[in-house]
Amino acid sequence: MEPRGALGLRMVLATFGLVVCVFIAITAYAAGLFVAAFVATVLAVVAAADFVSMVRRRAGR
Repeated sequence: MEPRGALGLRMVLATFGLVVCVFIAITAYAAGLFVAAFVATVLAVVAAADFVSMVRRRAGR
């Protein structure tokens, strides 16, 4: 997935955000920081929804 144009770059950034938020959520949950894990999980869901919307938009081109 090459970041060609704004849509491709947004997909790359959404993927990066998803990976980082999932890592933070797992780490926070293991450390017993349940509020931080919940916040990171919510942000991961938002990043996943953004990624899905970008894939659908790109397929519709």
